[in-house]
Amino acid sequence: MDVLSFVIVGHVDHGKSTLIGRLLYDTDSLPPDKIEEVRKASAQQGKQTEFAYLLDHLEEERKQGITIDTTQVFFKTDKRRYVIIDAPGHVEFVKNMITGASQAEAAVLIVDVNEGVKEQTKRHSYMLSLLGMHQVVVVLNKMDLVDFSQNSFNTIKKDVEEWFRTINIESTLCIPISAINGDNVTRKSKNMSWYTGPTFLQSLDSLQNRQLPQDKSLLFPIQDVYKIDGKRINVGRVESGFIEKGIEIKILPDGRVTKVSSIEKFLENTDKAIASECIGITTAESVFLDRGNVACLPGAEPVLTDSIPANIFWMAKQKFSKDQKLTIRCATQETSCRIETINKRINSSTLEVIEENGEVLENLEVAEVIIKTKKPVAIKNFNDVQELGRFVLVRDENICAGGIIIMVN
Repeated sequence: MDVLSFVIVGHVDHGKSTLIGRLLYDTDSLPPDKIEEVRKASAQQGKQTEFAYLLDHLEEERKQGITIDTTQVFFKTDKRRYVIIDAPGHVEFVKNMITGASQAEAAVLIVDVNEGVKEQTKRHSYMLSLLGMHQVVVVLNKMDLVDFSQNSFNTIKKDVEEWFRTINIESTLCIPISAINGDNVTRKSKNMSWYTGPTFLQSLDSLQNRQLPQDKSLLFPIQDVYKIDGKRINVGRVESGFIEKGIEIKILPDGRVTKVSSIEKFLENTDKAIASECIGITTAESVFLDRGNVACLPGAEPVLTDSIPANIFWMAKQKFSKDQKLTIRCATQETSCRIETINKRINSSTLEVIEENGEVLENLEVAEVIIKTKKPVAIKNFNDVQELGRFVLVRDENICAGGIIIMVN
């Protein structure tokens, strides 16, 4: 089955834990003894089953060292399996997304319909914008507290959409739910006959998995060149698409065109390789490739540029000032660079804008920047091909920042 990873974000007490607990309960993703424990704990406090307690139980088991994944929650439908990525704080989540430690393909923003759009709602959704998230489902929770009012739903839905327009996010769906009661979570609500859209679970099933790299056009960054038995073998990892003997390829950055003479794999005879495979190739003509060259298909090239708009996470304790020289590494490409413009400095904990048109970056700050490179670099949108949409910045041989490219012209 396919697997889709998503993150749930929202203002404190707007119902994230209750929604996750309800999902786990309704999809039979927890053992019966766990559910019984929650029922007893809720009854002792004179409450209906409190699904947020399910998450509390998992948290206790984490603290006790029991083998439950510390950052992910799993469930499945008939269509596929799901991973909910825990986002305990802005700093951890932004850093993990930018550096590749966790990769959410979609996001869910939860909003209490009784309270509406709060400051943390805006911060969390802005975080999604920084990360280039293009699949966002909005759930308006606690519809039971407004008597399942369609007018209340429409009012808050409009507020969310207006805010999204200011941060360039387009919501996939907006769904009225009551997580505590299960309305429109995994089953249609009888209390909201006016709503004709999908349930929350159906909305998840409608999201698209990230396109498999082999379904995309060829991208083959050259990692090294070996000379074996008189042959010059150009080795690397196929990052997207496929490559086979006899096809015409274009070499970036200089634009030379040649044909693949052979595909070389250790202890294997083959004429073809697909994304994620580490291989070597030889070329028909005496074309000399070097580390950092990128092979692609003529007419389907990545963007080749010396000006890169990106979002970066500054990870060095020593602050950065704009006059400093850096090195950028993107896949196997490497060249000197400088940060030409710091459009925004952002506090990674609060996501508040510290400064526009800044001159410095401090430890753990996020920034929207323009990077000027000495040589052109082949790049892709991070959500298209991650290896050419993710990079690190190096200063004095130490990695000082990670970044993602989400605005490729």
